[in-house]
Amino acid sequence: MTRRHVTLLGATGSIGDSTLDVIARHPDRYVVTALAAHRNSDKLAALCRQFRPAYAAMLDVAAARALERELAGGPTRVLAGPDALAHVAALPEVDTVLAAIVGAAGLAPTLAAARAGKRILLANKEALVIGGGLFMAAVDEGGATLLPIDSEHNAVFQCLPAGYARDPRGAGIRRLLLTASGGPFRTRPLDELDAATPDQACAHPNWTMGRKISVDSATMMNKGLEVIEAHWLFGAPREAIEVVVHPQSVIHSLVEYVDGSVLAQLGHPDMRTPIAQALAFPGRVESGVARLELATLAALTFEAPDVARFPCLALAYAALERGGVAPAAMNAANEVAVAAFLAGRARFTDIARTCAETLERMPLPAMTSLDDALAADAHARRVACAVLRVPVDAPFIPLAA
Repeated sequence: MTRRHVTLLGATGSIGDSTLDVIARHPDRYVVTALAAHRNSDKLAALCRQFRPAYAAMLDVAAARALERELAGGPTRVLAGPDALAHVAALPEVDTVLAAIVGAAGLAPTLAAARAGKRILLANKEALVIGGGLFMAAVDEGGATLLPIDSEHNAVFQCLPAGYARDPRGAGIRRLLLTASGGPFRTRPLDELDAATPDQACAHPNWTMGRKISVDSATMMNKGLEVIEAHWLFGAPREAIEVVVHPQSVIHSLVEYVDGSVLAQLGHPDMRTPIAQALAFPGRVESGVARLELATLAALTFEAPDVARFPCLALAYAALERGGVAPAAMNAANEVAVAAFLAGRARFTDIARTCAETLERMPLPAMTSLDDALAADAHARRVACAVLRVPVDAPFIPLAA
Protein backbone atom coordinates (compact mmCIF):
# COMPACT_ATOMS: atom_id res chain seq x y z
CA MET A 1 0.00 0.00 0.00
CA THR A 2 1.36 3.43 -0.99
CA ARG A 3 1.31 5.79 1.97
CA ARG A 4 0.01 9.35 1.63
CA HIS A 5 2.46 12.10 2.62
CA VAL A 6 0.66 14.79 4.59
CA THR A 7 1.29 18.45 5.39
CA LEU A 8 -0.87 19.62 8.28
CA LEU A 9 -1.46 23.39 8.39
CA GLY A 10 -2.75 24.22 11.85
CA ALA A 11 -1.21 21.30 13.71
CA THR A 12 -1.62 22.74 17.23
CA GLY A 13 -5.35 23.47 17.02
CA SER A 14 -8.32 21.23 17.69
CA ILE A 15 -8.53 20.10 14.04
CA GLY A 16 -4.84 19.29 14.19
CA ASP A 17 -5.41 17.16 17.29
CA SER A 18 -8.18 15.20 15.61
CA THR A 19 -6.22 14.76 12.39
CA LEU A 20 -3.13 13.45 14.11
CA ASP A 21 -5.26 11.08 16.18
CA VAL A 22 -6.66 9.55 12.98
CA ILE A 23 -3.23 9.45 11.31
CA ALA A 24 -1.66 7.76 14.33
CA ARG A 25 -4.21 4.95 14.01
CA HIS A 26 -3.02 4.19 10.47
CA PRO A 27 0.78 4.41 10.25
CA ASP A 28 0.65 2.06 7.26
CA ARG A 29 -1.41 4.61 5.30
CA TYR A 30 -0.11 8.07 6.26
CA VAL A 31 3.23 9.81 6.80
CA VAL A 32 3.41 13.26 8.40
CA THR A 33 5.87 15.15 6.22
CA ALA A 34 5.31 18.67 7.56
CA LEU A 35 3.58 20.30 10.52
CA ALA A 36 2.74 24.02 10.57
CA ALA A 37 1.35 26.32 13.23
CA HIS A 38 1.16 29.95 14.29
CA ARG A 39 3.08 30.43 17.53
CA ASN A 40 2.58 27.49 19.94
CA SER A 41 6.16 26.25 19.77
CA ASP A 42 5.93 24.05 22.88
CA LYS A 43 3.08 21.98 21.50
CA LEU A 44 4.56 21.82 18.02
CA ALA A 45 7.86 20.62 19.50
CA ALA A 46 6.06 17.76 21.25
CA LEU A 47 4.26 16.82 18.03
CA CYS A 48 7.52 16.89 16.09
CA ARG A 49 9.10 14.51 18.59
CA GLN A 50 6.15 12.15 18.22
CA PHE A 51 5.67 12.24 14.43
CA ARG A 52 9.21 13.19 13.34
CA PRO A 53 8.23 15.23 10.26
CA ALA A 54 10.87 16.38 7.79
CA TYR A 55 9.66 19.99 8.18
CA ALA A 56 8.04 22.22 10.79
CA ALA A 57 6.89 25.72 9.85
CA MET A 58 5.75 28.54 12.13
CA LEU A 59 4.14 31.81 11.11
CA ASP A 60 5.67 33.61 14.11
CA VAL A 61 9.43 34.00 13.56
CA ALA A 62 10.32 34.22 17.27
CA ALA A 63 8.32 31.06 17.97
CA ALA A 64 10.13 29.33 15.11
CA ARG A 65 13.50 30.18 16.62
CA ALA A 66 12.35 28.74 19.96
CA LEU A 67 11.19 25.60 18.16
CA GLU A 68 14.53 25.32 16.36
CA ARG A 69 16.35 25.33 19.69
CA GLU A 70 13.98 22.69 21.08
CA LEU A 71 14.49 20.38 18.09
CA ALA A 72 18.22 20.92 17.59
CA GLY A 73 19.92 17.73 16.44
CA GLY A 74 16.68 16.07 15.38
CA PRO A 75 15.38 15.14 11.93
CA THR A 76 13.02 18.13 11.56
CA ARG A 77 14.02 21.25 9.64
CA VAL A 78 12.35 24.38 11.05
CA LEU A 79 11.12 27.14 8.72
CA ALA A 80 9.71 30.56 9.66
CA GLY A 81 7.25 33.12 8.33
CA PRO A 82 4.34 33.18 5.87
CA ASP A 83 6.48 31.94 2.97
CA ALA A 84 7.42 28.90 5.03
CA LEU A 85 3.79 27.84 5.33
CA ALA A 86 3.31 28.17 1.58
CA HIS A 87 6.54 26.20 1.03
CA VAL A 88 5.47 23.17 3.10
CA ALA A 89 2.02 23.26 1.46
CA ALA A 90 3.60 22.82 -1.96
CA LEU A 91 6.40 20.34 -1.19
CA PRO A 92 6.90 17.94 -4.14
CA GLU A 93 6.93 14.91 -1.87
CA VAL A 94 3.58 15.87 -0.28
CA ASP A 95 0.35 14.71 -1.94
CA THR A 96 -2.15 15.68 0.79
CA VAL A 97 -2.51 19.04 2.56
CA LEU A 98 -4.94 19.47 5.43
CA ALA A 99 -5.65 23.21 5.72
CA ALA A 100 -6.79 24.06 9.24
CA ILE A 101 -5.15 27.41 10.00
CA VAL A 102 -7.89 29.68 11.34
CA GLY A 103 -8.46 33.05 9.72
CA ALA A 104 -6.97 34.95 6.81
CA ALA A 105 -3.48 33.64 7.61
CA GLY A 106 -4.49 30.29 6.13
CA LEU A 107 -5.35 31.67 2.69
CA ALA A 108 -1.88 31.96 1.12
CA PRO A 109 -0.63 28.46 2.00
CA THR A 110 -3.93 26.90 0.95
CA LEU A 111 -3.70 28.72 -2.38
CA ALA A 112 -0.13 27.41 -2.74
CA ALA A 113 -1.41 23.87 -2.25
CA ALA A 114 -4.12 24.42 -4.86
CA ARG A 115 -1.70 25.77 -7.42
CA ALA A 116 0.60 22.81 -6.77
CA GLY A 117 -2.22 20.38 -7.54
CA LYS A 118 -2.43 18.83 -4.09
CA ARG A 119 -5.24 16.86 -2.56
CA ILE A 120 -6.59 19.54 -0.20
CA LEU A 121 -8.61 18.66 2.89
CA LEU A 122 -10.18 22.04 3.61
CA ALA A 123 -11.04 23.07 7.16
CA ASN A 124 -10.13 26.74 6.65
CA LYS A 125 -13.39 28.53 5.78
CA GLU A 126 -11.59 31.73 5.02
CA ALA A 127 -9.88 30.37 1.90
CA LEU A 128 -13.31 30.41 0.26
CA VAL A 129 -14.88 33.29 2.19
CA ILE A 130 -11.99 35.63 1.33
CA GLY A 131 -10.76 34.11 -1.92
CA GLY A 132 -14.01 32.74 -3.34
CA GLY A 133 -13.78 32.37 -7.07
CA LEU A 134 -10.02 33.01 -7.05
CA PHE A 135 -9.44 29.97 -4.88
CA MET A 136 -11.72 27.73 -6.92
CA ALA A 137 -9.98 28.90 -10.10
CA ALA A 138 -6.63 27.95 -8.54
CA VAL A 139 -8.03 24.51 -7.68
CA ASP A 140 -9.17 23.99 -11.26
CA GLU A 141 -6.02 25.38 -12.88
CA GLY A 142 -3.68 23.43 -10.61
CA GLY A 143 -5.65 20.19 -10.99
CA ALA A 144 -6.08 19.99 -7.22
CA THR A 145 -8.63 17.76 -5.49
CA LEU A 146 -10.75 19.60 -2.91
CA LEU A 147 -12.37 17.66 -0.07
CA PRO A 148 -14.29 19.55 2.66
CA ILE A 149 -13.53 18.88 6.32
CA ASP A 150 -16.11 21.12 8.01
CA SER A 151 -18.63 18.63 9.33
CA GLU A 152 -21.51 20.31 7.48
CA HIS A 153 -19.82 20.48 4.09
CA ASN A 154 -18.36 17.03 4.46
CA ALA A 155 -21.89 15.78 5.19
CA VAL A 156 -23.21 17.50 2.05
CA PHE A 157 -20.32 16.00 0.07
CA GLN A 158 -21.22 12.52 1.30
CA CYS A 159 -24.86 13.03 0.24
CA LEU A 160 -24.04 14.20 -3.29
CA PRO A 161 -24.06 11.88 -6.32
CA ALA A 162 -20.75 10.39 -7.44
CA GLY A 163 -18.84 12.65 -9.77
CA TYR A 164 -20.74 15.78 -8.74
CA ALA A 165 -19.24 18.80 -10.51
CA ARG A 166 -20.63 21.98 -8.89
CA ASP A 167 -23.88 21.81 -10.85
CA PRO A 168 -26.89 21.50 -8.50
CA ARG A 169 -29.54 21.73 -11.21
CA GLY A 170 -27.81 19.19 -13.42
CA ALA A 171 -27.70 16.80 -10.45
CA GLY A 172 -31.38 17.32 -9.62
CA ILE A 173 -30.65 19.12 -6.34
CA ARG A 174 -33.23 21.53 -4.91
CA ARG A 175 -31.59 22.63 -1.63
CA LEU A 176 -28.55 22.19 0.57
CA LEU A 177 -29.53 22.23 4.27
CA LEU A 178 -26.73 23.09 6.69
CA THR A 179 -27.49 22.20 10.29
CA ALA A 180 -26.50 24.39 13.24
CA SER A 181 -26.54 23.52 16.91
CA GLY A 182 -27.62 27.01 17.95
CA GLY A 183 -24.63 27.20 20.29
CA PRO A 184 -24.72 28.03 23.99
CA PHE A 185 -27.10 31.00 23.67
CA ARG A 186 -29.89 29.40 21.63
CA THR A 187 -32.45 29.86 24.41
CA ARG A 188 -30.81 32.60 26.48
CA PRO A 189 -33.00 35.73 26.83
CA LEU A 190 -31.96 38.34 24.28
CA ASP A 191 -31.61 41.06 26.91
CA GLU A 192 -28.90 38.99 28.65
CA LEU A 193 -26.60 38.64 25.62
CA ASP A 194 -24.88 41.97 26.30
CA ALA A 195 -23.49 40.52 29.53
CA ALA A 196 -22.37 37.18 28.06
CA THR A 197 -18.78 36.32 28.94
CA PRO A 198 -16.12 34.71 26.75
CA ASP A 199 -16.17 31.55 28.85
CA GLN A 200 -19.94 31.28 28.43
CA ALA A 201 -19.68 31.84 24.68
CA CYS A 202 -16.98 29.16 24.40
CA ALA A 203 -18.99 26.54 26.31
CA HIS A 204 -20.36 24.80 23.22
CA PRO A 205 -23.03 22.23 24.13
CA ASN A 206 -21.84 19.55 21.67
CA TRP A 207 -18.49 20.25 20.00
CA THR A 208 -14.99 20.70 21.41
CA MET A 209 -13.42 23.56 19.46
CA GLY A 210 -10.97 26.44 19.75
CA ARG A 211 -12.13 29.69 21.33
CA LYS A 212 -12.47 31.71 18.12
CA ILE A 213 -14.61 29.13 16.31
CA SER A 214 -16.61 28.60 19.52
CA VAL A 215 -17.52 32.29 19.62
CA ASP A 216 -18.40 32.14 15.92
CA SER A 217 -20.76 29.29 16.77
CA ALA A 218 -22.35 31.34 19.54
CA THR A 219 -23.02 34.25 17.14
CA MET A 220 -23.76 31.83 14.27
CA MET A 221 -21.23 33.68 12.14
CA ASN A 222 -19.66 30.26 11.59
CA LYS A 223 -22.86 29.16 9.86
CA GLY A 224 -22.90 32.33 7.78
CA LEU A 225 -19.34 31.64 6.67
CA GLU A 226 -20.37 28.07 5.89
CA VAL A 227 -23.18 29.34 3.64
CA ILE A 228 -20.59 31.32 1.64
CA GLU A 229 -18.27 28.32 1.63
CA ALA A 230 -21.07 26.03 0.38
CA HIS A 231 -21.81 28.44 -2.45
CA TRP A 232 -18.25 28.10 -3.78
CA LEU A 233 -17.71 24.43 -2.96
CA PHE A 234 -20.90 23.13 -4.53
CA GLY A 235 -21.84 25.86 -7.03
CA ALA A 236 -25.14 26.43 -5.23
CA PRO A 237 -26.90 29.81 -5.51
CA ARG A 238 -27.66 31.74 -2.33
CA GLU A 239 -31.36 30.85 -2.41
CA ALA A 240 -30.59 27.11 -2.57
CA ILE A 241 -28.60 27.11 0.70
CA GLU A 242 -30.57 27.09 3.93
CA VAL A 243 -29.69 26.80 7.60
CA VAL A 244 -31.73 24.79 10.08
CA VAL A 245 -31.09 24.68 13.83
CA HIS A 246 -30.67 21.12 15.08
CA PRO A 247 -29.60 21.25 18.75
CA GLN A 248 -28.54 17.60 19.02
CA SER A 249 -25.84 17.89 16.28
CA VAL A 250 -26.45 14.33 15.12
CA ILE A 251 -27.52 15.16 11.57
CA HIS A 252 -24.67 17.20 10.12
CA SER A 253 -26.33 18.36 6.89
CA LEU A 254 -28.87 17.30 4.29
CA VAL A 255 -29.35 17.45 0.52
CA GLU A 256 -32.87 17.75 -0.91
CA TYR A 257 -33.47 16.51 -4.46
CA VAL A 258 -36.19 17.59 -6.88
CA ASP A 259 -37.95 14.23 -6.59
CA GLY A 260 -38.61 14.88 -2.89
CA SER A 261 -35.79 12.69 -1.56
CA VAL A 262 -33.77 14.18 1.30
CA LEU A 263 -30.44 12.53 2.10
CA ALA A 264 -28.81 13.16 5.48
CA GLN A 265 -25.45 12.26 7.00
CA LEU A 266 -25.53 11.32 10.70
CA GLY A 267 -22.86 10.73 13.29
CA HIS A 268 -21.56 11.73 16.68
CA PRO A 269 -20.32 15.34 16.84
CA ASP A 270 -16.65 14.39 16.47
CA MET A 271 -14.38 15.95 13.85
CA ARG A 272 -12.48 12.70 13.41
CA THR A 273 -15.37 11.40 11.27
CA PRO A 274 -15.11 13.96 8.43
CA ILE A 275 -11.32 13.98 8.69
CA ALA A 276 -11.11 10.20 8.34
CA GLN A 277 -13.61 10.26 5.45
CA ALA A 278 -11.56 12.83 3.55
CA LEU A 279 -8.19 11.26 4.34
CA ALA A 280 -9.32 7.88 3.02
CA PHE A 281 -11.61 9.04 0.18
CA PRO A 282 -12.91 7.23 -1.83
CA GLY A 283 -12.34 4.50 0.76
CA ARG A 284 -13.04 4.43 4.49
CA VAL A 285 -10.87 3.95 7.57
CA GLU A 286 -11.60 3.55 11.26
CA SER A 287 -11.61 6.95 12.98
CA GLY A 288 -11.85 6.15 16.69
CA VAL A 289 -15.35 7.62 16.89
CA ALA A 290 -17.93 5.67 18.87
CA ARG A 291 -20.76 3.96 16.99
CA LEU A 292 -24.02 5.89 16.69
CA GLU A 293 -26.66 3.80 18.44
CA LEU A 294 -29.96 5.01 17.00
CA ALA A 295 -32.05 3.18 19.59
CA THR A 296 -30.50 5.24 22.39
CA LEU A 297 -30.95 8.64 20.78
CA ALA A 298 -33.42 11.10 22.20
CA ALA A 299 -35.73 12.94 19.81
CA LEU A 300 -34.07 14.85 16.98
CA THR A 301 -35.51 18.36 16.75
CA PHE A 302 -35.27 21.18 14.22
CA GLU A 303 -36.15 24.86 14.16
CA ALA A 304 -35.63 27.89 11.95
CA PRO A 305 -32.80 30.21 13.02
CA ASP A 306 -33.86 33.35 14.89
CA VAL A 307 -32.33 36.26 12.96
CA ALA A 308 -32.89 38.64 15.89
CA ARG A 309 -30.77 36.32 18.04
CA PHE A 310 -28.24 35.59 15.29
CA PRO A 311 -27.84 38.76 13.17
CA CYS A 312 -24.46 37.55 11.91
CA LEU A 313 -26.22 34.89 9.84
CA ALA A 314 -28.22 37.54 7.97
CA LEU A 315 -25.05 39.62 7.51
CA ALA A 316 -23.31 36.68 5.85
CA TYR A 317 -26.18 36.09 3.41
CA ALA A 318 -26.11 39.81 2.57
CA ALA A 319 -22.34 39.76 2.03
CA LEU A 320 -22.66 36.77 -0.30
CA GLU A 321 -25.36 38.56 -2.28
CA ARG A 322 -23.25 41.76 -2.44
CA GLY A 323 -20.26 39.79 -3.70
CA GLY A 324 -16.87 41.30 -4.52
CA VAL A 325 -14.79 41.91 -1.41
CA ALA A 326 -17.82 42.07 0.95
CA PRO A 327 -17.31 38.55 2.39
CA ALA A 328 -13.60 39.26 2.94
CA ALA A 329 -14.38 42.53 4.73
CA MET A 330 -17.04 40.92 6.91
CA ASN A 331 -14.72 38.07 7.85
CA ALA A 332 -11.92 40.47 8.81
CA ALA A 333 -14.24 42.62 10.92
CA ASN A 334 -15.48 39.48 12.65
CA GLU A 335 -11.93 38.34 13.46
CA VAL A 336 -11.18 41.71 15.05
CA ALA A 337 -14.44 41.84 17.00
CA VAL A 338 -14.13 38.27 18.29
CA ALA A 339 -10.54 38.92 19.38
CA ALA A 340 -11.65 42.06 21.21
CA PHE A 341 -14.49 40.16 22.89
CA LEU A 342 -12.17 37.34 24.00
CA ALA A 343 -9.76 39.95 25.38
CA GLY A 344 -12.51 41.62 27.41
CA ARG A 345 -12.47 44.75 25.22
CA ALA A 346 -15.90 44.31 23.65
CA ARG A 347 -19.35 42.97 24.48
CA PHE A 348 -20.76 39.87 22.83
CA THR A 349 -23.34 41.96 20.97
CA ASP A 350 -20.57 44.23 19.66
CA ILE A 351 -19.48 41.45 17.31
CA ALA A 352 -22.47 41.68 14.98
CA ARG A 353 -22.61 45.48 15.33
CA THR A 354 -18.94 45.80 14.36
CA CYS A 355 -19.37 43.61 11.29
CA ALA A 356 -22.45 45.55 10.14
CA GLU A 357 -20.89 48.99 10.68
CA THR A 358 -17.66 47.97 8.98
CA LEU A 359 -19.54 46.90 5.86
CA GLU A 360 -21.46 50.20 5.90
CA ARG A 361 -18.38 52.41 6.32
CA MET A 362 -16.01 51.01 3.70
CA PRO A 363 -16.12 50.69 -0.10
CA LEU A 364 -16.82 47.19 -1.38
CA PRO A 365 -15.45 46.93 -4.94
CA ALA A 366 -15.30 43.90 -7.17
CA MET A 367 -12.53 41.38 -6.53
CA THR A 368 -10.27 40.81 -9.51
CA SER A 369 -7.16 39.52 -7.73
CA LEU A 370 -5.91 38.21 -4.43
CA ASP A 371 -4.47 41.67 -3.76
CA ASP A 372 -8.01 43.08 -3.84
CA ALA A 373 -9.12 40.57 -1.22
CA LEU A 374 -6.12 41.19 1.03
CA ALA A 375 -6.48 44.96 0.73
CA ALA A 376 -10.14 44.71 1.75
CA ASP A 377 -9.14 42.44 4.62
CA ALA A 378 -6.58 44.98 5.90
CA HIS A 379 -8.94 47.94 5.42
CA ALA A 380 -11.78 46.18 7.23
CA ARG A 381 -9.54 45.46 10.21
CA ARG A 382 -8.72 49.16 10.52
CA VAL A 383 -12.38 50.14 10.23
CA ALA A 384 -13.44 47.50 12.76
CA CYS A 385 -10.87 48.80 15.23
CA ALA A 386 -12.30 52.29 14.77
CA VAL A 387 -15.83 50.99 15.36
CA LEU A 388 -14.69 49.27 18.56
CA ARG A 389 -12.42 52.17 19.57
CA VAL A 390 -9.41 49.96 20.08
CA PRO A 391 -5.91 50.59 18.67
CA VAL A 392 -5.13 48.95 15.34
CA ASP A 393 -1.86 47.69 16.84
CA ALA A 394 -3.48 46.26 19.99
CA PRO A 395 -1.68 43.00 20.84
CA PHE A 396 -4.90 40.97 20.75
CA ILE A 397 -5.96 42.16 17.28
CA PRO A 398 -5.20 39.62 14.49
CA LEU A 399 -2.66 40.92 11.99
CA ALA A 400 -3.80 41.70 8.48
CA ALA A 401 -3.07 39.02 5.92
